[in-house]
Amino acid sequence: MDSSTNSLDDASADGSTDPDRASMMEVRLQAQDDEITLLKSSLADALRRIRLHDQLLPLLKQQLIAVNPAAARVLNQVCCSDGCTGSKRLSSSSTIDGVRHSATRVRRNSEKLGNPDRQRKRLDKKAASSANLLTRSSSLENRAKELIGGAGSPGSRRGTYSQEQSIKMFIRGRPITMYIPSNIQNYEDLKMEPPAERLELDWVYGYRGRDCRANLYFLPTGEAVFFIACVVVLYHINNRTQRHYHKHTDCVRCLTLHPDKVRVASGQTAGVDKDGKPLQPCVHIWNSTTLVTLQQIGLGTFQRGVGSVAFSFADSGAFLCVIDDSNEHMLSVWDCNKGTKHAEVKSTNEAVFSVEFNPSDSTNIITCGKSHVYFWTLSAGQFTKKQGIFGKYKKPKFIQCFVFSLTGDVLTGDSEGNILTWGKSAADVKTLGKGAKETLQIMRQTRAHEGSVFTLCPLQGGALLSGGGKDRKIIRWSADLAPERECEIPENYGAVRTIADVDGEELLVGTTRNAILRGTFSGGFVAIVQGHMDEMWGLATHPSQNIFLTCGHDKQVCLWNTEEHKLDWCISLEEYGLCADFCPNGAVVSVGLSTGRWMVLDLLTRELVSESTDGNEQLSVMRYSPDGSFLAVGSHDNFIYIYNVTESGRRYTRFGKCNGHSSFITHLDWAKDGNYIMSNSGDYEILYWDIVAGCKLLRNRFESKDREWASYTCVLGFHVMGVWLEGSDGTDINALCRSHSERMVAVADDFCKVHLFQYPCPKPKAPSHKYEGHGSHVTNVCFTHSDSHLLSMGGKDTCILQWRVIGGDSRDRLASASSSFTSSPEPATS
Repeated sequence: MDSSTNSLDDASADGSTDPDRASMMEVRLQAQDDEITLLKSSLADALRRIRLHDQLLPLLKQQLIAVNPAAARVLNQVCCSDGCTGSKRLSSSSTIDGVRHSATRVRRNSEKLGNPDRQRKRLDKKAASSANLLTRSSSLENRAKELIGGAGSPGSRRGTYSQEQSIKMFIRGRPITMYIPSNIQNYEDLKMEPPAERLELDWVYGYRGRDCRANLYFLPTGEAVFFIACVVVLYHINNRTQRHYHKHTDCVRCLTLHPDKVRVASGQTAGVDKDGKPLQPCVHIWNSTTLVTLQQIGLGTFQRGVGSVAFSFADSGAFLCVIDDSNEHMLSVWDCNKGTKHAEVKSTNEAVFSVEFNPSDSTNIITCGKSHVYFWTLSAGQFTKKQGIFGKYKKPKFIQCFVFSLTGDVLTGDSEGNILTWGKSAADVKTLGKGAKETLQIMRQTRAHEGSVFTLCPLQGGALLSGGGKDRKIIRWSADLAPERECEIPENYGAVRTIADVDGEELLVGTTRNAILRGTFSGGFVAIVQGHMDEMWGLATHPSQNIFLTCGHDKQVCLWNTEEHKLDWCISLEEYGLCADFCPNGAVVSVGLSTGRWMVLDLLTRELVSESTDGNEQLSVMRYSPDGSFLAVGSHDNFIYIYNVTESGRRYTRFGKCNGHSSFITHLDWAKDGNYIMSNSGDYEILYWDIVAGCKLLRNRFESKDREWASYTCVLGFHVMGVWLEGSDGTDINALCRSHSERMVAVADDFCKVHLFQYPCPKPKAPSHKYEGHGSHVTNVCFTHSDSHLLSMGGKDTCILQWRVIGGDSRDRLASASSSFTSSPEPATS
């Protein structure tokens, strides 16, 4: 077996094991690199502020001497006593941002690799010391502002900047000043309420086949049952409709079907809450017809998560067997009706892939995994274990799957590509010693696939289906393991992960590239479910059609149809995409990549229309101006690149560059007139730019307080200040999107939640509607052009959720989508 086969097998098997030392060191090294980069940016910001301070101080002194000599002496004393450490304080203000952002990056990167607690503690200690310095710097700033306010005459410009016209929010101790728009007369009287609209889960895009097995079943109702993120999907393969079981609180990891073909058991991972505390994993037993939860099994018993589940058959499914993800992979048996534990035992420290009851005897259980197959006997609440003996046959690295034959033999599929037939025989005295009892040994070895045998599916009459890894083949075997038919699935769908029998002829096939195929040996297979295979960040909705585009770390750019709930097309790139935006004319779409390169694609032909490169760091945001005459490209090199757009979005020429941010660009929006930009950066800075004046930085942010914005995706701003929870980390919110009706704003947070707030939302602790479904940090949200649906994207869960917007006035939503954004974004009250 060659190295590529081993790589595929190892990747499949290691998904359920603890992270190795190399992976942990890689996460820590990445976190330290991020911290150094951010600290460098923060230092540059501090030096810029010091230079500005030195330029303004003489002018301030002259004004104070002319108006209030006593105040001038006090200011001089303050500067003399604190000036020697001023630069240190200023850099500390930025240092806390770098440290906190780095800590959050560690949390995200370690979702699959484990969270290095020592690294987090070290970063938190640094941030705490920086916060103390920041507090002293803030007190100095307040004293200076009091002097300035007292010195100004009633008619002077500085005197008009009163305390009532601005408000500060704090992110990890850093003050961010927000100026209150003129049409809000009394900020304190604003009432924050949840929006009249609500969200309802409409469709789930994707399937988790890359690292889970035995997770696809076919119901008598004509529905395929599978899962992704925290949702179990019931998809009617003929009617093309979905129902959803979404009572899980974290990612679903395993699934099994009861012998009655109605009840389903699904197990989830432990997960963590927003404070980093572990949540308890469990198994839900539920009715697939009514979607009602019948039993919750093992809450507080399992560790880390539930890896495998199986119902018994001989007693009509009275018992449930569970393998958890603890180091010992605890094997437990539960009474399904009472929800009580019947027996428990440590199975092995190696990875366990599958567990099943013997269909004719519920006291016999089999488990398999890395380098083992165990035969368990349960008697009087106690387990006894016999290990499968390979004898003269080569011991495979992984036993991937197994089934029971009609004769009672056990058939296993392994990483060597073989199907092994295990049967009972007298013990080999030479191998096991004198007095050894009857055992299960290999009776026959059948060569089946090149690479791993990932799945075995028994058919009525004793026939068998096997699915291969490297060769991507599905083979039908007779009852005596003679090959009868075979076919190969297309390479772009990956290897065969699991097979579900529909009617003996038609099959459903789950693949390692997160697709579900439907077809027959003679007619071939077509995809009925598709999804991304790695973390996603880029999301954009079409300005007039019910389609949207996604891109991510799997180097795929996908165009989806929200009405037909299908993938229209998908192209592969050389680098991974991180951001995207449609041109207002709807004919082309721009995609920003991880290397600083960006490209423009024609929607109909998928051809490359234009491409360019700005810097050598990843791009974080692409945004067209409302009339489509400009394109703004936000980069991690701290610059915003502006391009003139002509020929209906097919020609791009550099217009200018916005230079002023001291950290990487995170979000930006255009004003409705297409002349100005508002931008956010990684150090929680809000800047405003006059584009038509030559990409000029507007240093007086007060002048932008009444400006109207064509879109609102910036996470920092007066109109969205209320979406931040008290004590939030600056990266707790990954994205937000205002509806086209300008009545609500959707928020994607770092804790797997989607929130819906009213818009504007300018007061702290604003109420919202909160929705679960994602199993990883939510990376992006976006409304469709008519505000009829909201799309949300998970990070590591590779899941796209389509939410239907209900309530409110749907006619207003449709009218607002066809208008030209004429309503004011800042109503005085809710």
